[in-house]
Amino acid sequence: MQVFAILPAAGIGTRMAASQPKQFLELHGLPILVHSLRAFAAVPRVAAIYVAVRRNEIERVEAQIAEFSNQFSFAGRIHVVEGGDSRQESVANALAALPSQDNDIVLVHDAVRPLIDTATIERTIDAVVEHGAAIVGLPAIDTVKQVERTAHGALITATIPREFVVLAQTPQGFRCGILRRAFAEAAADGFVGTDEASVVERAGLPVAVVPGSQVNLKITQPGDLALAEFYLQRQAQS
Repeated sequence: MQVFAILPAAGIGTRMAASQPKQFLELHGLPILVHSLRAFAAVPRVAAIYVAVRRNEIERVEAQIAEFSNQFSFAGRIHVVEGGDSRQESVANALAALPSQDNDIVLVHDAVRPLIDTATIERTIDAVVEHGAAIVGLPAIDTVKQVERTAHGALITATIPREFVVLAQTPQGFRCGILRRAFAEAAADGFVGTDEASVVERAGLPVAVVPGSQVNLKITQPGDLALAEFYLQRQAQS
């Protein structure tokens, strides 16, 4: 059994309001994407990492991989593939490139979650071995309201008990055969999910949850970058 990782990194990141896609912004002296790549390269069980980027960014990413290859053991382990217009297309392209068997494991991780830790990656792999599919999830802290969107704003229709809710993070892991089957069914029906788990759920397959962390944040808005810098500085001081 082999373990592979896919990092979809073809997004534009308009909410960041930056001059370049957020995965290339600098965080603590390194591009965000490099932080995410080195986290998976640090896990010996991960045999190879596939990063999906826009065609015009392929050379840039390959140059970054070469620049940090010796420092983070990237040599021979990271492969760049062309991404698509959606996350699902990018993951599908990378999935098609994997030299994997159905029983192998694939982890899909947001390229802009640079603070993922080795222990969480390992727990996700173990959960996939046991259940076939698993995601990292964070318990909801705030009260969760279900709403109906109207022309005059949102109206509450229900309060959802927090114990029934988790906030999905990544990595999200699956047996390769399970994810391929679910993606093929979704493509045939024209279904686009918000994450990989939603595609697998739609196929009627159970997905387990591994405890996540507030530190494993997704860089989406400018304030997230400042918070990630804070976490990294605290780690460096500890």
